Amino acid sequence: MTLVARLHNDPGLQPERTSLSWARTTVSFAVTGAVLLRWANHFPALIYALVAVMSMMALAIYLTQRRRYLRAGSGLAEGRIEASVGTVLAMMLGLVLLGIAGLVLVYLGVSP
Repeated sequence: MTLVARLHNDPGLQPERTSLSWARTTVSFAVTGAVLLRWANHFPALIYALVAVMSMMALAIYLTQRRRYLRAGSGLAEGRIEASVGTVLAMMLGLVLLGIAGLVLVYLGVSP
């Protein structure tokens, strides 16, 4: 049996809560991309582009999650945590893109 050393002494488990939040964000991007496929018959180019962007963002979060968790845990142990400004800006850009695309889809509408 291998024991894993704790990275921090935070009784509130702040790095774990942050990690779970990023995991929920990953699932949200993946589910949003899957739901968008419903309109692929009406707007194929736009929908497939959005699904690709949402999938890439979900994959990027997933692949960088462990590094982010380790950095937060060690930063908490050292008493110095730096914000992930680039990651937050990338997520904001993705959400703005999704919002604009949603407005375009509503504007174009789907006629029966």
